Amino acid sequence: MDYVYGPGRNHLFVPGPVNIPEPVIRAMNRNNEDYRSPAVPALTKTLLEDVKKIFKTTTGTPFLIPTTGTGAWESALTNTLSPGDRTISFLIGQFSLLWIDQQQRLNFNVDVVESEWGQGANLDILASKLAADSAHTIKAVCIVHNETATGVTNDLSKVRKLLDEYRHPALFLVDGVSSICALDFRMDEWGVDVALTGSQKALSLPTGMGIVCASPKALEASKTARSVRVFFDWKDYLKFYKMGTFWPYTPSIQLLYGLRAALDLIFEEGLENVIARHSRLGNATRLAVEAWGLKNCTQKEEWHSNTVTAVVVPPYIDSTEIVKRGWKRYNLSLGLGLNKVAGKVFRIGHLGNLNELQLLGCLAGVEMLLKDVGYPVKLGSGVAAACAYLQNNIPLIPSRI
Repeated sequence: MDYVYGPGRNHLFVPGPVNIPEPVIRAMNRNNEDYRSPAVPALTKTLLEDVKKIFKTTTGTPFLIPTTGTGAWESALTNTLSPGDRTISFLIGQFSLLWIDQQQRLNFNVDVVESEWGQGANLDILASKLAADSAHTIKAVCIVHNETATGVTNDLSKVRKLLDEYRHPALFLVDGVSSICALDFRMDEWGVDVALTGSQKALSLPTGMGIVCASPKALEASKTARSVRVFFDWKDYLKFYKMGTFWPYTPSIQLLYGLRAALDLIFEEGLENVIARHSRLGNATRLAVEAWGLKNCTQKEEWHSNTVTAVVVPPYIDSTEIVKRGWKRYNLSLGLGLNKVAGKVFRIGHLGNLNELQLLGCLAGVEMLLKDVGYPVKLGSGVAAACAYLQNNIPLIPSRI
C-alpha cells in the first residue's frame, strides 16, 4: 500500500529520481545471492565493460559504488587530489554549490568561479586563470555538466580546448549525474579524467549506485593522492578486479541486475537515439513554456538542458505552491526551485525512460496548475505547441518497423 495513496500512476517529472521501467523493476525483483559465487563476478564483468559505452570511453576504468552522486563526487576528489591542492570549480546553481562545499570541507583550496544562476560556467575566467598559472598550481578543474537547479548545460569540449591551448596538466573532473545517458557525453574525445553519474537519473534505476569512470591519468594520480579515503578507495576495487572477484565489499545484488536490464534497454534503443529522444523532449518542453508566455531560467539557448527545464514564474506567484498543488490535486510531481531560485522557478524533469506522450500529460497538468494559481494561461496552448513539434519529429520505434 502506498504511504499516501492516489489513483492511477504518479506522474513523476522531477529531474531525478525518475521513472523506473517495468523490465528493470522485474529484473530487480529477486532474492539475494552470494556475491562470492561465480555468477555475480561474471555479471559484474559484463557490466563494467558495458558501462564504458555510456561514458564513450575505451580507456577508462569504471567503478560501481554503492552510494549516491554525492559519494561519487567524494570518490572522484579523494582518489585524485591531496589536501591543500588548488581546484577551479564553477558555481552556477545548487548542485555545483554543493560540490564546491564538499571540496572545501575536504580541505582543498577551491578557486570558485561564480556566475549568475541561469548562466553557464564562465570559461573566459577559466582561460585567464589557466594562462596565469605557469607554475601549474591548479591541480583540477571541476565542472557540473548539467546543473539541474537551473536547467543549464555546459560545453565540456570548450573546457578541454582551453586546457589543451594552455598546455595545462590539471585533471578534468566532471559531474555527469543528470547528463550521462541522456546528453551527448564523450569521455575520451573530451579528455575527461573522472566522470561520474548516479543510478537514479538517466539510467532509470533506484537511487543507490554511484558510477565513476577514471582515465589512465586519473588512476596514475590516485597513486600519489594523499586524501584520506576508505570506502571510496579505488585501490581496493582494483585489487579485486585483478583477482577477478571485483567486489571489495557487498554490492547491491538487485541493483546489479537492474543495471543489466537498464543498459540492455538503452542499447536496444541505441544510445544516439536515447540522446535524440531527450533532445525532442527538451525542445517540446521549451516550446510549451514559450507558448505559456513564461521564461526559461536558462538565459541563452547554448546552455539549454535537454534533461530539465526550470520555468520562471511571475513575481506574484510562489512556484512552491505550484509544486505542492500538483502533488495534492493532480498526482504530478514537479521539481521545486532551490536556494536562490526558491519560489521563483519550478522544474520539469524530462529524463530517463520517458516518452513523448508521458511528457504531454505532464504539460497538460502544468497548464491546469498555472490556471489554479491565477496565471492567465490559455489551456491547451503549451500542449498544442509541443504536439505540433513532436508530431513532425517523432520517428518510428525502431523495433516496431
